[in-house]
Amino acid sequence: MNQVMALVDWVLRLSASLKGLGVHLIRVAIFIIFVWIGGLKFFNYEAEGIVPFVANSPFMSFFYAKDAPEYKDYKLKEGEVDAKKQQWHEENRTYVFSKGLGIAIMSFGILTLLGIVWPKIGFVGAGLVFIMTIGTLSFLITTPECWVPNLGGPEHGFPLLSGAGRLVIKDVCILAGAVVVAADCAQRILAQKRD
Repeated sequence: MNQVMALVDWVLRLSASLKGLGVHLIRVAIFIIFVWIGGLKFFNYEAEGIVPFVANSPFMSFFYAKDAPEYKDYKLKEGEVDAKKQQWHEENRTYVFSKGLGIAIMSFGILTLLGIVWPKIGFVGAGLVFIMTIGTLSFLITTPECWVPNLGGPEHGFPLLSGAGRLVIKDVCILAGAVVVAADCAQRILAQKRD
């Protein structure tokens, strides 16, 4: 029994010592996710995929030339090529907006990662990640595609998340990570001021 308690104590002490590493791993995770997803915004399939979210958002729809729900007639499957539909996306500013968003997303990830060395920069990055994830989570309210549609079956609507909704809800973890990183940066900034 004493050996089990000693092992439990060792595991607890080891786990407690990993808190700083864990915060840095959150930074790295945000960096990887944001640079990767931001980079994908330069590809047409990703730009086309975010149209329902942006077009239905009261905060973002002004970036597009066309009003929702017109986009429904011009949806493309990932990897599909259709010149007429892609022309609609050109006219809608789908691709231009997506590239700008990609640059912003990658910048937020880089700023967050830089918080490992420069807490003020990391604090700004984490704040921007927090604001962005609030915006992303708002899609659960504004985007009909986030919920299983009523196609005649008994399973549809809230709380049944569609693939798009399941993609969005994961941002709750990123939001929590941004809070942890911002708190760490704030503690380090305050400690520097005391010195």
